[in-house]
Amino acid sequence: MQALKYAIYAMVAFNVLLAGWLSVYMLYDPEGWYYFVPGVTDTGFYNQHFIRDIGIIQGFIALAFAIGAFKAERRVELWAAATLWLIAHGVFHLWEVAIGICSSSVIVRDFPAVSLPALFGIAATLWAISQAKGRAGSQKAAAMI
Repeated sequence: MQALKYAIYAMVAFNVLLAGWLSVYMLYDPEGWYYFVPGVTDTGFYNQHFIRDIGIIQGFIALAFAIGAFKAERRVELWAAATLWLIAHGVFHLWEVAIGICSSSVIVRDFPAVSLPALFGIAATLWAISQAKGRAGSQKAAAMI
């Protein structure tokens, strides 16, 4: 069980670091980010406002995972909210492939920065839910004594 906990925290750390890096990069140097990330230039013209908007979202995602790592009582809500955005982002990328905007090769290219954080978020959130249920059961048992 301890190994699972460390694996979950490694996934959360990955999401914090990736989302935090994206946030800083997108807010500080949106044009540099636009040309640095593979495939972004294929999705439309450079728009610093749009990139910075997403950078703000990435910052909130990083904060939600980071705060949830230390605040067990808020973990489920924070990780679930951040994960919902990551899932929506991943589904949007799949939708672009499904309707022919992008080729299927982008799924593999985008996997580390799009799908993997969503999968990590799902795993972490499900684990947090199971932990919260365990804590609630322990508290009920203690109250009955």
